[in-house]
Amino acid sequence: MRLWSTLERGPVELPPPEEKRVVGMYVCGPTVYDYIHIGNARPFIVFDALRRYLESRGYEVVYVQNITDIDDKIINRAKEEGSSPEEVAERFTREYLEDLASLGVKLPTYQPRARAYVDKMIELIEELVAKGHAYVADGDVYFSVRSFPEYGKLSGKSIDDLRAGARVEPGEKKKDPLDFALWKAAKPGEPKWPSPWGLGRPGWHTECVVMSRELLGETFDIHAGGNDLIFPHHENEIAQAEAASGKPFARIWLHNGMLTVRGQKMAKSLGNFAYARDVVRMFGTEAVRYFYLSRHWRKPLDFSHEALEEARKAVEGVYEFLAEAELAGGGAELPEDLSRELSGLEEKFHAELGDDFNTPGALAALQGMANLGKRFVAAGGDRRALGPIAHKIRELSAPLGLFQEEKAPGVSERAEELIGLLVELRAELRRDKNFKLADRIREELSKLGIQLKDTPQGTVWTLI
Repeated sequence: MRLWSTLERGPVELPPPEEKRVVGMYVCGPTVYDYIHIGNARPFIVFDALRRYLESRGYEVVYVQNITDIDDKIINRAKEEGSSPEEVAERFTREYLEDLASLGVKLPTYQPRARAYVDKMIELIEELVAKGHAYVADGDVYFSVRSFPEYGKLSGKSIDDLRAGARVEPGEKKKDPLDFALWKAAKPGEPKWPSPWGLGRPGWHTECVVMSRELLGETFDIHAGGNDLIFPHHENEIAQAEAASGKPFARIWLHNGMLTVRGQKMAKSLGNFAYARDVVRMFGTEAVRYFYLSRHWRKPLDFSHEALEEARKAVEGVYEFLAEAELAGGGAELPEDLSRELSGLEEKFHAELGDDFNTPGALAALQGMANLGKRFVAAGGDRRALGPIAHKIRELSAPLGLFQEEKAPGVSERAEELIGLLVELRAELRRDKNFKLADRIREELSKLGIQLKDTPQGTVWTLI
C-alpha cells in the first residue's frame, strides 16, 4: 500500500502485513471545549476508514487518538460559563464520544487525555533543557527553534522566511520570535501543576509528542491530522521529538484537506459551520461517511446540503439493490462473464485503496457492482443470481463503514416525494406571507416525526 506523505512530498510504501504486521498510528484528536463541527469530523472518518481497511488486509493497527483537555479554549469557555476547565473538558469529552458513535467511528485502541500525562511532559521538557534545545524564562520554558537545524522540513518553510513574519507577543520572554512554549507559568484561575520551573501547564505541541511516544514509541508508522496542523503544530512536534531522541518521529505523515463552504475554510471563528450531530440527524451516518469518502482525502471538499443529499441518495440506491438481491434469495448462478466482471471490480476496489487510499475510486467500484446487478436483471436475468454481488458489496464496504444495515434508514420513495411537495408548498406560502398555514405544515409534519430546518441553502427535512 502506498500513501502520500507530507514529509516526503510523495508516496511512501507501507510494507505488507507479512513483513510488518503491527502498524502504529496517531491521529490528532479534538480540543474538548465545544461540540465538534462537521469539518472536524473529516479526519476522524477518513482515518477511521483507513485504519479499518488496514485491519481488513491483515495488519494489526495500534490506533491512538488523543483528547486535548488542557488548552486556552477550554479555559476561556470555563470563564464564560462560570465553571471550571475540568468541568468543561469532561462534559465535552462525553459529547465528543457520542458524536464519534453517531459518525460510525470505531473507538481508538488508546484514547489518552493530556491531563494524565503531565508528569511525562515535564520529563521531556527537562530533557530538552538539559540538551540545550530549550530554555527557562521567568517560569516559562521555550523551545529554541534554531537549535534544531531541520526545523521546517515538514512544512517546507525556511527559518529565515518564518522569522521575517514572526513577532514576540506582549508578556512573552522569548529569545527568538520563532521559539514556542513548552511550559507556561501559571496565571490566576488556570489549571496548574508543580514543575521544576514553578506552577504552570504544558504547551499544546508538547502534549501530542508525549502521548504518541508513550503509547507508540519514539518512532512509529503513521501520524495523521488535518492539513491546518502541518504548521506549526506538527512541525513543532517533530522538532521536540527528534531533538530529544535523535531518531525519526513518524515515518509517514498524512494530512487531509479542509472542508470548505463556498471555497472558504469551515471554522467556528468564521461562523460558517454546522455541528456534526445536526448534520448526522439531517442526513444519517452513512450519507455523511459517503460524502467524505466520495472525495479524495487530500483534496478540499465543499460542504453543502445538496452534496449531502446526493450522498444520501447514492447510499439509498445501493441499499435498494441489496434489498432486491437478498429478497430474491439464492438458487441461481451468476453467468461466468458477469462473475469475471465482478472479480475485476473487486480487484479495482483494492487497487484504488492501495494507491493512496483513493476512496472515490473504491466507491465507484462498489457502485459498479450494484449497476452490474441492475443491468443483469434489466436484461432478463434471474434475480436469484444476485446474491454473490450483494455479498461482495457488503464484504468490501464494511471497513468503510457503509452498507452493513439490513436496509437504508428513511422513508419510501413515494412518501419522500410527498414530503418534498409539502416542503415546496410551505416555501410558496412563506413567499406569499401566509405564515400561519406554513407553520401549520411544519407542526403537522413534526407530529409525524419529520423535522424541517430552514437554512441559507433552502429547507431540508429529516426524520426525528
